[in-house]
Amino acid sequence: MCGEDAFTGKSFEHRREWIRSRLEFLASVLGIDCLTYTVLSNHLHIVLRSRPDIVKTWSDEEVARRWLRLFPKRKNQDGTPAEPSKAEIDMIVNQPDVLAERRKRLSDVSWWMRCVSENIARRSNREDDCTGHFWEGRFKCQLLLDEASLLACSAYVDLNPVRAAIAETPEGSEFTGAKDRIDDLSCRGDRTRSSTHDWERSRCRNKSGWMSPIEIDERRDAVGPDPEPSGRRASRKGFLSISMLDYLQLLDWTGREIRAGKAGAIPAHLAPILSRIGLDPPAWCDLVKRFGRVYHRAAGTVEHLAEEATRRGNKWMCAPGNPLAIS
Repeated sequence: MCGEDAFTGKSFEHRREWIRSRLEFLASVLGIDCLTYTVLSNHLHIVLRSRPDIVKTWSDEEVARRWLRLFPKRKNQDGTPAEPSKAEIDMIVNQPDVLAERRKRLSDVSWWMRCVSENIARRSNREDDCTGHFWEGRFKCQLLLDEASLLACSAYVDLNPVRAAIAETPEGSEFTGAKDRIDDLSCRGDRTRSSTHDWERSRCRNKSGWMSPIEIDERRDAVGPDPEPSGRRASRKGFLSISMLDYLQLLDWTGREIRAGKAGAIPAHLAPILSRIGLDPPAWCDLVKRFGRVYHRAAGTVEHLAEEATRRGNKWMCAPGNPLAIS
């Protein structure tokens, strides 16, 4: 898909940038936060957070305008969406049922994936001069029920190249959210935890500014939707109660332990992170390696999985070997 063709020797690595650019575009249009991502040669992982609360704050005209950026009636000479006309906007606004459906779709994860897959499939088929299905199957989606599963899944996604022996470190893992954040951070002098929190919420980041900040500080951050003024992403709301520096250092330590095949002593300042989710270092490293095999339709602690099963009308949810303790 995005690697080297074994028969012709032709490289399709440039398609990984196609996918990354498409994700960045969608983050600026949809009411969905991209928390992190990884694009490999034959598949991709994305951690998304639906934000219907953000979409509710948009006017009818804004909903129509954003929809027309996704599915433009006209395009510029360079192929980019043309600015929608008033008549095109009014055609959506003046149809309440259509408008309501468009508003709903703008925070629907399935529509995010559709907008990725269709765009990349068309471009790739055009490049290959062929037609037909480009993707092997439909995307798989897991619901993340708590911060423990969110932290583990984010690490699983960011460390995918390390686990696959494609890269040795997070900073060497191309086309990952972690790599983008590390690249931006390397250009910054002040790397204290407090200053990094404010910087993550600012609009000055280059490569990673379209993704959500790592840290959410309930004492300092705005209550409610907290929309992004620059328009590069839906909001400035973080998703973990740890700093970006601690997250990246946890990734670095975890990646080293996974490569070594065993979990040694964790740095003292990172140990409380694992303590909060009830895991010791070996259990944490094992979870990051096996996340995709442990969880299927939903991920979380035993307690939260039981609640989700009840909500769905089931007796239980499959999570073989779930190491997350009851919160």
